[in-house]
This record gives sequence, structure tokens and C-alpha cells, in this order.
Amino acid sequence: MSQPKVSRALDRIDLAILDVLQKNGKLSNVNLAKEVNLSPSPCLDRVKRLEKDGFIESYRAVLNAEKLNQGLMAHVQITLAKSTTDVFKDFKKHVLAIPEVAECDMVAGGFDYLLKIRVADMAQYREVLGKLVDIPGVATNYTYMIIEKVKKDAGLLL
Repeated sequence: MSQPKVSRALDRIDLAILDVLQKNGKLSNVNLAKEVNLSPSPCLDRVKRLEKDGFIESYRAVLNAEKLNQGLMAHVQITLAKSTTDVFKDFKKHVLAIPEVAECDMVAGGFDYLLKIRVADMAQYREVLGKLVDIPGVATNYTYMIIEKVKKDAGLLL
């Protein structure tokens, strides 16, 4: 049984830094320092410590999927024929090689995996689905096409 990783306690300034950065990771250190009522040098020290300690994993831009011809999104639930370590490993290896799979989560419940697929159109989706059902060990799949994104992930609650 794995032990949970113990991390140091975050104070209100650390939490404020994390909150501001997850909303705007492009913010300069000077402006970030102003936002959290700190001078720039200690603010930068805190950001570097938060990065080093793994609280900040990366920085990235949020791209427009429609403009980049990847606006069709589907969730696919996958059930495997057997629940063995080898089948799980093989499925993971195959899914990691399909670039249109934006996310893949192993889940508990009535099926094994939930995938998020991003493609240009139904023809490309059909190609991806063909790759998924050809993975050894896949027993069933169900697709849920996204009609409208009602709420986007806005980050962690701090």
C-alpha cells in the first residue's frame, strides 16, 4: 500500500500566488507580486519554491480547438475483456500512441476507462474509434458526443 506524499503547509500568500497563476500563468513577477501584496523578490522566491516542491507542474496556453480544426469532442467509455495487469498495461501503451486521445482515465465502476477524444470531424472520429476497438483486450465501447461545453475546468479551488 502506498503512503500519501506529505507536503509542507501552504500559507495564504502561497495559496494566493497559486490562485493568480492558474488564472494567468503569463503574468510577470512584478504584477504577480502586486496581486498578492508582496515585493517582487520574495514573490519570485516563493514561486520558485512552489515549482520545486511540485505545486506548480507547468505553464501553458489554452488553445482554441475550433480554430485549430479539433472542435469535435467525444467521451468514450471502454470496458476490457479481462482485468489483469498485462491487459491494463497493453491498453495504456496503445492509447498513449493515439494523439487524438486528449485524456484517458482509469475509473472504478461499470467500465474500465473514460477517454476524451478531440478530432476535426466524424470521419476522423471513425478512424480513431477503429484504432480503439482494435486494441487487444477491448470488449465494449460507448461513445458520447459533446454537443455543448456547459462548464470548463477553471482550475483547482484554493
